[in-house]
Amino acid sequence: MIGSVTGSVWQATRNMAEAVVAPFQDPVIRLGVTGLSRAGKTVFITSLVANLMDRGRMPQLRAAAEGRVLAAWLQPQPDDVVARFAYEDHLAALTAPDPHWPEGTRRVSELRLSLRLAPTGLLGGLSGPRTVHIDIVDYPGEWLLDLGLLDRDYASWSERALAKVRLRPGAEEFLARLDRIDAAGPLDEVALKGLADAYATHLQVAREAGYSDCTPGRFLLPGDLEGSPVLTFAPLPPVPEPARRSMWRESERRFEAYKRLVVKPFFREHFARIDRQVVLVDVLGALARGPQAFEDLRTAMADILTAFNPGASAWLARLLGQRRVERILFAATKADHLHHSQHAKLTTLTEALLREARDRAEFAGAETEAMAIAALRTTVEDRIAHGGGMVDVVRGRLLGSGRQAAQHPGDLPEDPGRLLAPARAGAEAWPLEDYAVQDFAPAPLTLRPGEGPPHIRLDKAAEFLIGDRL
Repeated sequence: MIGSVTGSVWQATRNMAEAVVAPFQDPVIRLGVTGLSRAGKTVFITSLVANLMDRGRMPQLRAAAEGRVLAAWLQPQPDDVVARFAYEDHLAALTAPDPHWPEGTRRVSELRLSLRLAPTGLLGGLSGPRTVHIDIVDYPGEWLLDLGLLDRDYASWSERALAKVRLRPGAEEFLARLDRIDAAGPLDEVALKGLADAYATHLQVAREAGYSDCTPGRFLLPGDLEGSPVLTFAPLPPVPEPARRSMWRESERRFEAYKRLVVKPFFREHFARIDRQVVLVDVLGALARGPQAFEDLRTAMADILTAFNPGASAWLARLLGQRRVERILFAATKADHLHHSQHAKLTTLTEALLREARDRAEFAGAETEAMAIAALRTTVEDRIAHGGGMVDVVRGRLLGSGRQAAQHPGDLPEDPGRLLAPARAGAEAWPLEDYAVQDFAPAPLTLRPGEGPPHIRLDKAAEFLIGDRL
């Protein structure tokens, strides 16, 4: 209780200080980039920054199209204890003669991009050019779902986790150990450590199989917490009136410590300070892995949105510590894996998939948008003869083998309900069509002066996220 109150007071004090000095500083937009594993966060940030610095491919960003962005440059981010996003390394990986995907996000990182803007309006000639700073904050996708734990106790989390375990792959060792444990008995550190390790292994296997809701997230990316008591617990069946120092009671204590010492500081230091948010979603990947993975993604995204504090950010709310996300973009990534004729269907499917999450955000006053994007275009479009007709395909360089291949992952339905209904019903396979998505490697690039990497609708995404502030 004391820690919670202290944290709230500290947050309110910082927001009050920000509000007092804000009129005397250049405006800052804190843009959070979040999403689950393999959604493309690193590539999104790298391509966004590159295309804001060289704006030849950004016609739908009005400030760029109208020539009002005079200059763009990188400078040190304001948070000295946060790692810098390795923009130069990631861009080098994507633009090398033999390009490759950069390493994914494994910790919080940040990058500040500053834009020098031409004056506008009647008083523009008097004020001169102005500077807007964009602080881009990258979060490991595995940690996002932990924010949903803040509203759960150990008993409810265990019940939900155990129900999911029995429906997913890689749980045999965990379930075998669980059967041998007396949750009401005295604490056995060795047995609990073995159970926690088996549960972490199960989460790894489930994630590789395409499941999204894999909590606690630090079990997947423990970092310097590996082996600590705060990561040595696992879901257990209910125990009526568990004794002190029992397996169940100690697991409960460590679960609460995990929320207090790991999740809440992350939320307070980084997540709660966001102004604009983009949530990247690998809809096609979940679709290819089947109805259960697709439904798991839907519920996971709804849980993530409960952690946001969306809505219009009034000055009084900032003084009281209630900073709010003003705009949220839900972006279905890897649109280049589909022919453009199916992009509208992908957007509609994304909107339907995230309907519950979007409704929660819009109810609180945040402006939301869904779109299909590709932060880095890796394919070209083509039409080929197949089955007596012509089929729209995309061609690219396959990841791993490097050979050129054409792909038509399947026709998305006009009505998203044809996918959502069987997914909600727990179907094991899609009833009408199988979907298969191959992974493409980045294509070699030849960039002309003033051009950033090729993309699909990255400029439209940028206009929604930051255009009004430029």
